[in-house]
Amino acid sequence: MRFLCDEMLVRLARLLRAAGHDAALAEGGAPDPALVAQAEAEARLLLTRDRDLAALAGARGVRLRAEAADAQAEELSRAVPVDWSAAPFTRCVMDNALLREATPEEIARMPRAAQARGGPFRACPACGRLYWPGSHVKRMAAKLERLAGGARTF
Repeated sequence: MRFLCDEMLVRLARLLRAAGHDAALAEGGAPDPALVAQAEAEARLLLTRDRDLAALAGARGVRLRAEAADAQAEELSRAVPVDWSAAPFTRCVMDNALLREATPEEIARMPRAAQARGGPFRACPACGRLYWPGSHVKRMAAKLERLAGGARTF
């Protein structure tokens, strides 16, 4: 499942990306008809907190009422089937690009403590951000496990 999150759902988009979902983030200020057209053209489910935008999107949209990302994720899971253990930590949480294995040069730029933990080490080919299994990944993995209903698959 591919998602398009409106500009109010930045944190939800990052959570979906952490789970491995293709979650595009709408450009700020984009008009509602353009968002619906983008969702249609890219075969995405439009996620929004905006009642009018959800109505315009019809079956292609889901309106979320919760304000916090965790609550939005739970609400989304009640609305549509979301696999929170789809492909964890395979997408850049910032720009949605698929991550690749980090090169030795990139690993050398990581903090020594991160290097000592071992991998996997990944890099974003779009923005250059580096990823390693540190404390943030552990917290995010626990969150994804909770959203998946406790069925740990990563």
